[in-house]
Amino acid sequence: MPKILAVADEIDPALTFDALRALAPDLVVSCGDLPLDELERMVDATNAPLLYVPGNHDPDLRAKPGGLAYPPSVTHRDMVDPPGPRGGTNVDGRIEEAAGLRLAGLGGSLRYREGPNQYTQAQMRRRARRLAWHARLRRRVGGRAVDVLLTHAPPRGLGDEEEDPVHQGFDAFHALVRRLRPRLLLHGHVHPYGVPRPDRDLDGTRVVNVVPHRVLEL
Repeated sequence: MPKILAVADEIDPALTFDALRALAPDLVVSCGDLPLDELERMVDATNAPLLYVPGNHDPDLRAKPGGLAYPPSVTHRDMVDPPGPRGGTNVDGRIEEAAGLRLAGLGGSLRYREGPNQYTQAQMRRRARRLAWHARLRRRVGGRAVDVLLTHAPPRGLGDEEEDPVHQGFDAFHALVRRLRPRLLLHGHVHPYGVPRPDRDLDGTRVVNVVPHRVLEL
């Protein structure tokens, strides 16, 4: 039964190095908007794989064209670290397997200003359709559906701030959940400010706001 440590948006002072080691998660996931060095600290403390999606306050963490961290022409002395935290895997628009689970991701928020990792509702619908297509191909090969969907923003109307355009969710996540049938949808972006946000249900998928952190088992 894999144990997942899910984090987003706020550094939790309770997650000290010793606390992280004692927690011993099988997998760390980030739903965005945490400093990269904080995520690297979690990897160092837990020695667990890290999968993440970017939030609207994160830099552009997309891989180089073709999915290569370094183009073939780059020499050893010219190499620099790929974007994102060391030891982490960006699952934005992708599907990856870790700790015996299959995870898919869609980062970013509703567009409200210029900058990376922000999308209109129409743009996110296109991204969600591409991800669903990739999931269908993976299901044909591996015979398994997606276990966990990582997003930064929540589904529209499920734990978002409907009157606040900055913190509204995405319509496209409703159709995506119906196609992927994940057991969990984990998101950040909406800060609880000390008031716990209840888990929601979306067509049998448990929708969880993980800010600042949640521990879940599957």
